[in-house]
Amino acid sequence: MKTKIEFLRIFSLVIAAVLISACSSKNYLPLETVDNVDVSRYLGKWYEVAKLPNSFQDDCYCATAEYGLIDSNTLSVVNKCFEDSIDGTLDSVDGKAFIVENSNNSKLKVQFFWPFKGDYWIIELDQENYSYAVVGTPSRKYLWILSRTPRLEKNILDSLLNKIAQKNFDVSKIELTENECYSEL
Repeated sequence: MKTKIEFLRIFSLVIAAVLISACSSKNYLPLETVDNVDVSRYLGKWYEVAKLPNSFQDDCYCATAEYGLIDSNTLSVVNKCFEDSIDGTLDSVDGKAFIVENSNNSKLKVQFFWPFKGDYWIIELDQENYSYAVVGTPSRKYLWILSRTPRLEKNILDSLLNKIAQKNFDVSKIELTENECYSEL
C-alpha cells in the first residue's frame, strides 16, 4: 500500500509539472492527433512497448494499461507493472480518462489522483486493427508506444519511430520496455 501511495504522490507531482510545462513556449507546430478513435475498439489491454523515460515509471517493468468503459465520456484505467525488476512485486494504480469534447475521442485527460489531470493524446493508431497506438503530450515530454501484443514487429516499430521524430519528439531518448514478464500480467 505504501508503494501505491508513493506512486500516486509522485505521479500527481509529475502531472502538475506537465500542466505547468504545457504553458512554456516551444517552437513546435501544434501536436496533431489521429482523426478519430472508436472508443469501443480502443478498450481492453495494451502493452507498453516503449516510452520516453519519466520519473513515475523509473522502476517499472512490463507495464500494461487496461481501459474499460464507464460512460460515453469516461474510461476506467488500470496501469500495472512490476516494481524494481521483472521479478518484483506487481503494482497497479487505478484512474479515469475523460474524453475531451470535440476531439473525435483522440484527446483525453487522465486522472489518477484528484485534482490533477494530464494530457493523453493519441497521435498514431492502427486504424484498421487497433493493434498499436502512440500516446503523447503536447509538451512532447511524455510518450508511450502501445501494442495489443507484448512486442511489435521491427518494421512497424521503426515506422512509428520515424513518425514520432517528425512530430518533434526526441526519439534518441526512447526506451524499449522490458517484456519478458508479460505472460504474468
